[in-house]
Amino acid sequence: MTTSDGVLRLRGATLGGGSPQVCVPLVADSPDAAAAAAAALPAGVADVVELRLDHLTGSADDTGLVRAAVVAVRDALPADVPLLATFRSAREGGAQPAGDEAYVRTVRAVIDGAAGSAGVGADAVDVELATPGVERLVADAQAAGLVVVVSHHDFAATPPADDLVAVLRRQRAVGADVCKVAVMPHDVDDVLALLTATRTFARDADRPVVTVAMGRLGLVTRLAGGVFGSALTFGSVGAASAPGQVDAARLRDVLGLLHAP
Repeated sequence: MTTSDGVLRLRGATLGGGSPQVCVPLVADSPDAAAAAAAALPAGVADVVELRLDHLTGSADDTGLVRAAVVAVRDALPADVPLLATFRSAREGGAQPAGDEAYVRTVRAVIDGAAGSAGVGADAVDVELATPGVERLVADAQAAGLVVVVSHHDFAATPPADDLVAVLRRQRAVGADVCKVAVMPHDVDDVLALLTATRTFARDADRPVVTVAMGRLGLVTRLAGGVFGSALTFGSVGAASAPGQVDAARLRDVLGLLHAP
């Protein structure tokens, strides 16, 4: 739940309460492989685990496969580690083609699995801002007890800081529990635009914000984004899910230096 100061607590993770939490994505191609990867995560490396449903072979056409993967991974994780379920669309960097209808159907499979699941479903779901009917999808997910990350990814460029703030505000307006933006920088000014937008939005936000500049140029945002207000950063254990992700254990070492008491 989100407190009055914009801090969100989800199982053992706290978003917005100081040092960014570390999210480790799982990019396996089957439910069994995803569960095995979850079970093999070193203790303490992940504050949050993201199951990338678009990497599951055939998931865009099989809601049963989606629900089975979520249940298998949830069962494999420690009880205090929350599970974020994400089907990334192809237009925003996903691993398989899926039109809007297939995308919504997949997200709804996560929502349906969470309703009355008594702890065996996902804890949070990613919903892309560009999704048709995004407000209804967000509301339905929240009604099922899910925390909703409303996201926007630009793999081509970095819009100006004011435009990025406007995107984050639209995410808040459609009901996001967590607002997320990821962009591709082409120079240092792009990285500064992303960090400026993060600070501008986070200064007055009543909910957590997550921002990432991808690629090697954007690495500083993964390491030091929390200084500017980003509440979550992504680190890999094995295969990465986006350009520029670093090893999660090394990432935790850097965060420890930056956010030491």
